[in-house]
Amino acid sequence: MAHIMFSPPYIAAEQAAQSLREHGSAVLRPEDFAAWIGASLPQLHALDQDWNDLPPDAFLKDSGRYRSRRHSCFVAEAGSLQQVPHRAHWQPVEYNALHGGMQRMFDPMHEATTQSPVWELMLQKLAELSDQVFGSAGLQRWFVESHQFRIDTTDGIGRPTPEGAHRDGVDLVAVILVNRQGVKGGETRVFEASGPSGQRFTLTEPWSIMLLDDARMIHETTPIQPAEPGGVRDTLVLTYRRGAFQGADLQDGTP
Repeated sequence: MAHIMFSPPYIAAEQAAQSLREHGSAVLRPEDFAAWIGASLPQLHALDQDWNDLPPDAFLKDSGRYRSRRHSCFVAEAGSLQQVPHRAHWQPVEYNALHGGMQRMFDPMHEATTQSPVWELMLQKLAELSDQVFGSAGLQRWFVESHQFRIDTTDGIGRPTPEGAHRDGVDLVAVILVNRQGVKGGETRVFEASGPSGQRFTLTEPWSIMLLDDARMIHETTPIQPAEPGGVRDTLVLTYRRGAFQGADLQDGTP
């Protein structure tokens, strides 16, 4: 049977907040996303090389070797963005049945990326969007976690979401496709947490972005297989949460 791919349900960037309020999700084209944050696509693509230097994920419970990643955290508030001291990533088992309850300390992102002007533009714009949808404009403090992922197909199959369909325990989730090369599969599936409605599509354009109201939507991405040797799928996942980082009470000296 031929593999069928469904196109993403792109909308105009200025409709993102309304779409999140009404439908719980929004998907933007790369060029629209770049313009929306006040940047250009070449500026975003200048970050691409960072994904070539991601250490292996040492915490995969399925014994897989298909995922590499880095992780850093930030606080966005009133038009300012601050990177916080490096900290572990933690989720409760209610949101991640496979890796929940673990203090996972990944290597931090490179300063060349986190200190770049386009990085601040992107994180600040998504904080503004979070204010519009979930908080009071300019008054909310957002705890931001940034995850760089590379899923490879060296062993035949790579799993972008080994935990299966899930929520992340935050307010806003942004999933950005950075690169997709030499793979098949990787279909994104998004559906209501408390209803039957959903949709499926495949992100194929680098720097296209999917935005989710995490309380309302469950999401997953199906496994990828090699279409040619060395196939990979690179993504950037940004999460925005009010109140504190998840697991903040377990780590001394954190906000």
